[in-house]
Amino acid sequence: MGAVGETALEGVVLVVGASSGIGRATARLLAARGARLALAARGADALAELDQECRELGARGTRVLPLDVTDLSAVENAIDDTVAEFGRIDAVVHCVAVLAYGRFHDIPATVFNRVIETNLIGTANVARAALRQFRAQGNGRLILLSSALGKTAIPYSSPYVTSKWAVHGLAAVLRMETRETPGIRVTVVSPGSVDTPIYARAATYFGRQGKPIPPVDPADRVAAQIIRAIESPRRERSIGRANHVLVTAYRLLPGVVDRLAGPVVRRFGFHRNHRAEPTEGNVFEPK
Repeated sequence: MGAVGETALEGVVLVVGASSGIGRATARLLAARGARLALAARGADALAELDQECRELGARGTRVLPLDVTDLSAVENAIDDTVAEFGRIDAVVHCVAVLAYGRFHDIPATVFNRVIETNLIGTANVARAALRQFRAQGNGRLILLSSALGKTAIPYSSPYVTSKWAVHGLAAVLRMETRETPGIRVTVVSPGSVDTPIYARAATYFGRQGKPIPPVDPADRVAAQIIRAIESPRRERSIGRANHVLVTAYRLLPGVVDRLAGPVVRRFGFHRNHRAEPTEGNVFEPK
């Protein structure tokens, strides 16, 4: 991949959702490895700061691409701009997600739909544009960030859970359909709870601000697994000490999980003494 003697990590990587959390941590690690980076997200100011950081960390070239993944034309333009700048794309890492808390009937339909649009349709837009380029050049790594909640479920996060189940299904189909081009590899990275700003920036209609349910991993740990997925692609990489236990319990004892999930999430998934007025958070606009 890339020029003769280059690995994918020394080549060109487009990180979508690079402005914060796992995407930012991934961009920083890639920069330290000497990658050429295209950095995409909604927040132009945060991207500008990250661009400077990546240059200082050792990136061999950067390109900033403000974009909203729900806009397919903008995503396609980001792919084209990256190729115009660097000549090719060796890997695309898609980390964009938004979150909304509340009982299903309390979350406004517009908010529910926008979470689905961002997390699922946005993923499809990025995959469609990336795979078009990968087919043209004969190879490429597509890394899609999902969640342990793509294989299990918790209450009070219905649009997020729904979208992450769908991302797993989409990735499974893409792996099947890209087998005819062996140089293309699709990997899903599924973290459990991660220390990122997504919880504080989430929409909420539950009366309380959400937080990650322990055990919580740092974003750098997930980013390291994304790096491994670029270097050594496989179907899925799961990050989180509780992931296997939760997914197995959901499959084998779904009735027990259904009874326990509500009390556990109410006790550990929200700040107990932090009341929160209804808010759209960053679902529609970056914050």
